[in-house]
Amino acid sequence: MNLTIETHSLKLKSKGNCDIIDITSQVQEIISNRNFSEGNVLIFVVGSTAALTTIEYEPGLLKDYPQLFNKLIPENQTYHHDQTWQDGNGHSHLRASLQKPSLSIPFKDGKLLLGTWQQIIFIDFDNRSRNREIVIQTFGNKK
Repeated sequence: MNLTIETHSLKLKSKGNCDIIDITSQVQEIISNRNFSEGNVLIFVVGSTAALTTIEYEPGLLKDYPQLFNKLIPENQTYHHDQTWQDGNGHSHLRASLQKPSLSIPFKDGKLLLGTWQQIIFIDFDNRSRNREIVIQTFGNKK
């Protein structure tokens, strides 16, 4: 079998302010629809105020996760970025850089190798709603 690399784009409309969106099914759909059997998927959010990770996508964590960032990097502080640009989102940049913009997940038999309670999430830390792009690059063998 030959190694195949494909790049796809996922467009999202987010609300900002720690908006969390589960993108697991969209990533799995790309792997399934393109007949990949085994390999790796790289997921990358374009922009410097959003991030990706995995969590258990359940109501308690959807509240706990933003609260964690409010404690670590509060939005009601003065940041040098805000003084430079006057856009009030210095906290957004810091939160996103702490979380990171990309994630790599293996797959086998056409299925993401995630745990039972593990979902892929996009989180928008910006202080306003945004149109977002997520790049999904699959590399692996096809069926």
